Amino acid sequence: MPEAGVLLLRACLALLASPIYLLSFLGIWEPFCRKVFFPFLLDKICTVHDKKSRKHKQELFSNLPDFKGPSGALRLLEIGTGSGSNFQFYPPGCKVTCTDINPHFQEGLAKNMKKNQHLQYEEFLVAAGEDLGQVPSGSVDVVVCTLVLCSVHSVSSTLREALRVLRPGGAFYFLEHVAAERSSWRYFWQQVCYPTWKLVFAGCCLTRELWKNLEEAKFSELKIQHISMAMPWMPIEPHIVGYGVK
Repeated sequence: MPEAGVLLLRACLALLASPIYLLSFLGIWEPFCRKVFFPFLLDKICTVHDKKSRKHKQELFSNLPDFKGPSGALRLLEIGTGSGSNFQFYPPGCKVTCTDINPHFQEGLAKNMKKNQHLQYEEFLVAAGEDLGQVPSGSVDVVVCTLVLCSVHSVSSTLREALRVLRPGGAFYFLEHVAAERSSWRYFWQQVCYPTWKLVFAGCCLTRELWKNLEEAKFSELKIQHISMAMPWMPIEPHIVGYGVK
């Protein structure tokens, strides 16, 4: 019965979103979403999410200086930088390399770079998390990934790349929304929303149990905390936050 209910409600939601499905079928939606809709929508969502996650991010990033390299500088690479909402949490003098598979965040990114001139911006690379070939192995002290692992094509490949570019003793920081408890109503609604949500939000998957991927990755030390972050009318309340050491 629950599976039948999920399928029925998925069909109803797809009917409501039928114009988007039609645009997708015609090959119009994806380029429009990447260039216009998703950067605009993500900027609005991040404004709300940043308020909800501010305390958690302040606590998460508070020990970033502990991972400075032998030179005394902190070389940080961010996967899926977007508009740069994390810049405010990085310590002064931090050398930041930005990466994103979507190059259409220039307006928000420029605004946040201007607001956070305590950082040194090294370069912006158009690259997927699974393929950071432009970044030399062992070249950064910290990799940051927030609200990104939900939409990469391969979580395990992205984590392998993060470990590759980190120096020994470097750290991978994360804050991600994840699947709810399988027996819960939250998980039921995540299943209902899954196909339409993935289409509208540029590949974002609601039901990934990302803590399992992190536990399977080869970190010498891993700290994971499960937290709840209520977002109005959005099925992304369960989150995980923490970091792993190479």
